[in-house]
Amino acid sequence: MAVFNIQPIVSALNDIRQDWRTMQHRSREPGGREFPSPDAIARIIDDLKGIIFPMRLGPLDLRQESEDFYIGHTLDSTLHALVRQVRLELHYQMRANCATEAQIDSRATEAVQAFANCLPDIRRQLDLDVLAAYQGDPAARSVDEVLLCYPGVLAMIHHRIAHQFYKLELPLLARMSSEIAHSKTGIDIHPGATIGSSFFIDHGTGVVIGETAIIGERVRIYQHVTLGAKRFPLDANGKLEKGLPRHPIVEDDVVIYAGATILGRVTLGRGCTIGGNVWLIDDVPPGSHVTQAAFQGTRTCDPAEEGAVEKS
Repeated sequence: MAVFNIQPIVSALNDIRQDWRTMQHRSREPGGREFPSPDAIARIIDDLKGIIFPMRLGPLDLRQESEDFYIGHTLDSTLHALVRQVRLELHYQMRANCATEAQIDSRATEAVQAFANCLPDIRRQLDLDVLAAYQGDPAARSVDEVLLCYPGVLAMIHHRIAHQFYKLELPLLARMSSEIAHSKTGIDIHPGATIGSSFFIDHGTGVVIGETAIIGERVRIYQHVTLGAKRFPLDANGKLEKGLPRHPIVEDDVVIYAGATILGRVTLGRGCTIGGNVWLIDDVPPGSHVTQAAFQGTRTCDPAEEGAVEKS
C-alpha cells in the first residue's frame, strides 16, 4: 500500500487559512461552523416547496385528506432547521457588534416567524406566475405541467422565497437559495430583484436579472435576456460603490424577446416590446416597439453602435 507524505500539505493549508482569517479579521478561537450550510438550505427549500405545493411537489404518498397534517408537521420541523441557519448568518453579521446569544436567538426567531407569515402570499404570487406561464405558452397543456416541468417557474419559486430572505436582511441565505435554482436552470435572478405578479420566463436559459432591477406585473421575457448594470461607480478609495440603483425598471405588460440586453437604470415603459438581440441603454416610452437597426453593407461596428435600435 502506498504511503503519502501529507503532513507538509496539512501544515501549509493551515498557514494559508490562518493568513486568510487574519486578513479578514476573523477570530482564531476554536469553534464550530461559521456560516450557513448550502446543503442544509437546499433541504429547507425542498421542504418549503412541498409545503407550498403539497400535492405536486410534496411526498409521493401524500393524500389530500392528510395535507394539513403534513404541512403542519413539515413546516414546524423546517422552521426549526431554518432558524439554526439564520443564527449562523446572524453570528457572521453581528460578530463585530458583540451581540449576545440571547439577542441573536431573539432576532433569528423573529426573522423566521416573519418569513413563515409570508408563505401564503408566496403561494398566491406563484399561482399567478404559473397561470401566466400556462396562458403565455401555446405548448403548455396544463398548469400542472408548467409547475412540474418549466425551469422559469422553478426559478421563480426559489426567487419568491429568496426575496423574502433578502428583505429580512439575510443576504447569505437569500443568495444560497437563488443559486440553487441558478445551477439547475441557468436562470440567474439576484434575490434583491423586485418582481411583480404574473411573471413568465419562457425557456429561460441564460437569463440574468440584477439586484436592483424592478419588474412590474404581467411581464414576459425569453431566454438569454439580461437586465444588467452599465457601469460600476467607484468611491474615493477606488472601491466599487455597492447598493446603488443600477439595473433596469420594467413597467407592466412588457415583453422582452430572446437575447436582448438592457443595461443601466433605464425604464422600459408600460406595454412596450423589446425585440430579440437588442442592445439597449436608453429609456423606452410606453407602448414602443424596439428592434435591431438593419445595417446596410459590410462595416465594422463600434460596440456602442452595435446595439442601435429603431423605435416605432
